[in-house]
Amino acid sequence: MIGMKLSRGLMAGLVLLAAGSAANAADPVAVRVGISSASSDIGFYIAEKKGYFKQEGLTVTFTPFDSAAKMVAPLGAGQLDVGGGSPSAGLYNAVARGIDIKIVADKGSTPPGYGFQPLLVRKDLVESGRYKSLKDLKGMKIAGSAPGSASTSTLNEALKKAGLKYTDVERVFLGFPQHVVALQNKAVDAAMTTEPSATKAVQSGAAVRIMGDDVIYPNHQLAVVLYSGAFAKSNPDAAKRFMRAYLRAVRDYNDALKDGRIAGPNAPEVIAILTEYTNIKDPAVYRAISPQGCNPDGKVHEASLKNDLQFYKDEGLIQGNVTVEQSLDNSFVEAAVKDLGPYKARTTRK
Repeated sequence: MIGMKLSRGLMAGLVLLAAGSAANAADPVAVRVGISSASSDIGFYIAEKKGYFKQEGLTVTFTPFDSAAKMVAPLGAGQLDVGGGSPSAGLYNAVARGIDIKIVADKGSTPPGYGFQPLLVRKDLVESGRYKSLKDLKGMKIAGSAPGSASTSTLNEALKKAGLKYTDVERVFLGFPQHVVALQNKAVDAAMTTEPSATKAVQSGAAVRIMGDDVIYPNHQLAVVLYSGAFAKSNPDAAKRFMRAYLRAVRDYNDALKDGRIAGPNAPEVIAILTEYTNIKDPAVYRAISPQGCNPDGKVHEASLKNDLQFYKDEGLIQGNVTVEQSLDNSFVEAAVKDLGPYKARTTRK
């Protein structure tokens, strides 16, 4: 009789081995994932590139969208299983109408040092003195991703710092890569632009990085993972396996972070994956960007979700009664962390 106790890490490994073997014994489950083509999609990309989805018996296909707001309808109709992007007014309106979509994990947030959606202002406006401080945003044409997206709440927080109202500026809504062109062409004056497009705009000479959203709105839950009700309820085992693969990838991503840059122990691997899966092929851009934070244990920042929902309500964008609690399901990250154990940085791993 063996009296040795199994360590938590070994137990977790055995659980994953058994789960992976069972998953691979059956036909792979197809999972359709909507992406926003931003650097915050990195968790999906790593899980695909490193075979984590495959190890869980999943075959994943990616479909790009301009914003998460445009993913809501296909998620509600069961045409997408998973989405990734901003928790929008459209999402909450869908939940209020009884459409079964849930926020299930962190995809991108703004802890101090990780302001991945900064405020940009055209360089010529800064050099001419038209822009000197946040109060000078008044009357400007400012690009964002979509009406009622989390970035609109970020802009509102920036305007509040200057004593301005949301109505004091003009909004233009474009996909993030289009922000670069709009700034270059002077079609907009400023932008709330996510990485890597933000750094691309600065490097092109079109814009100046004014302030990171980690300063404007610390610990903002700017991007989330969404599950369709059909996926979560019709195939909960696959939904749990997807989350397990995703969190393994997010932990790899966290190992690549250091001092507000992608500069950790496995940074070259993560940058190589970003250049493969995104439309920016220059590794130097990713070495220069301010990356997003992403909770390696998956939980979202509920307080910021509640603040954003209240902003949408104040703007008259919410139709019906809805709460963050109705829209949130933590069970999948909780199950994944139970299997994987809590995150430990690479330097502490055996």
